[in-house]
Amino acid sequence: MPRGLSREEWLHMLPRALVAGFVKTDKEFQSKGQTSGTTATFVIIDGWTITVASVGDSRCILDAQGGAVSLLTVDHRLEENVEERERVTASGGEVGRLSVVGGAEIGPLRCWPGGLCLSRSIGDIDVGEFIVPVPYVKQVKLSNAGGRLIIASDGIWDALSSEAAAKSCRGLPAELAAKQVVKEALRTRGLKDDTTCIVVDIIPPGQTIRPLSPPKKTSKLKSFIFRKKAKDPSQKLTKQHSAVGIVEEIFEEGSAMLSERPLTRPLMLSSHCGPESLLET
Repeated sequence: MPRGLSREEWLHMLPRALVAGFVKTDKEFQSKGQTSGTTATFVIIDGWTITVASVGDSRCILDAQGGAVSLLTVDHRLEENVEERERVTASGGEVGRLSVVGGAEIGPLRCWPGGLCLSRSIGDIDVGEFIVPVPYVKQVKLSNAGGRLIIASDGIWDALSSEAAAKSCRGLPAELAAKQVVKEALRTRGLKDDTTCIVVDIIPPGQTIRPLSPPKKTSKLKSFIFRKKAKDPSQKLTKQHSAVGIVEEIFEEGSAMLSERPLTRPLMLSSHCGPESLLET
């Protein structure tokens, strides 16, 4: 934790710091002449508070105690994200499929020039200014019952829904759970491309293995429960969270334009924060 900041102040500053880190990393790619980029899903866990920043189509989901599953990232695939398609075209980019001999169009929607099927990434400097490194950021706080994070690359999510991935590994310790998710994706899709998975259990002290959640009659992403955002994020960090399955949303921002991001006090990081991270190359 940086010197001179309380824990609450540090957590409040994290979203802006992560955005700055993504943009800086993209510039470093450019300075080294790297043209092949990466998606990124970056997770910082501090107690019961989870902060996630992401670009591309790697994904982080939260399986809260009680069986409710929620996305902590947003996929930036042009094929599926209408808002991102509109942003690219409004900026002067072209979105379309690959044309082959005879005029037929094949494959997913892509941004031209470059032909990238994502609207956000780090280091893809040969595809024009329409592909940006500005991440979607979300910060939530779990109840003290805990929960499970599943962080995986797009090959997993091409084969499994978020709920299917969570259900496939419930009751298993984290290391075995990650292997089970990959195994289930391979069984369903039959391809090994981009099938990286990390599972992190956030559990109460003294509990070594996350217990099997009881089955629910319905299991939909929309059933995930968020408490209403507080006007002052610092106040939210001091609340007690004892109800099983209740997750408090602290921060969410998905704008691709830095000028549209909410302003916070500047932050100078002087130490490494020790996050769990996933980079797909």
